[in-house]
Amino acid sequence: MSYAVHDLTKSFGSLQVLERIDFSFQESSIIAILGPSGCGKTTILNLVSGIIPPDSGALDGFSGKHYSYCFQEPRLLDWLTVEENMRYALASRLSVESTRSMTLSRIDRFLREAGLADFASYLPRELSGGMQKRLSLARAFASPSDILLLDEAFSAVDLKQRMDLMRTFLGLWSDEKPTTIIVTHDIHDALYLAHTIIVLSQRPSRVVSSIAIDIPHEERVFSSRSMARYEMELYRLLGFNRQE
Repeated sequence: MSYAVHDLTKSFGSLQVLERIDFSFQESSIIAILGPSGCGKTTILNLVSGIIPPDSGALDGFSGKHYSYCFQEPRLLDWLTVEENMRYALASRLSVESTRSMTLSRIDRFLREAGLADFASYLPRELSGGMQKRLSLARAFASPSDILLLDEAFSAVDLKQRMDLMRTFLGLWSDEKPTTIIVTHDIHDALYLAHTIIVLSQRPSRVVSSIAIDIPHEERVFSSRSMARYEMELYRLLGFNRQE
């Protein structure tokens, strides 16, 4: 199955944000929407998920899909423990006897795979920033959905935590391979995670290019020549070179 965005346009009052955005991708793939800050990347997520309507254009394949959203900030409930935050996100499934046992197992599995099983009784304020982001990712993956949306989910942490988060993401993603759309302004996030990178221009945004990355995730080493070629191409498409 494939998804497609056709001629998507969106303005907020007199401010035009998106201008005839076009791209497509396959089910069970990871798509990175890459572009400068303020170019409308989050607006695309909100249009795709139906949070806001487009001014014009079409969205093919998205109708009737279930979404899970992982925001830039963890958005955890401070008064609930790690496990209770997970249970809150899955409350509707826990309330049904036929799905309760499977849902509890799902919570345990995703906490374990995110490296948080030993912290299930902790409150969010007792976790590091990186652990809070891992919990946010685990919560998003645990909520059954057709499409996972990540809005700058790997930002605001140091480089080591960022790499740890991206490895955590790939470990969680590999279990069920949900179709995933990642918004980022960081070239390395896109290169490390995405099967397809959609490069946007400055506002009003248009698609500059769509690049398929054919390197398996386990072989994506930034020091390799093949990754360097993709990196330099992305810098070129974004309008600056690596030395700037």
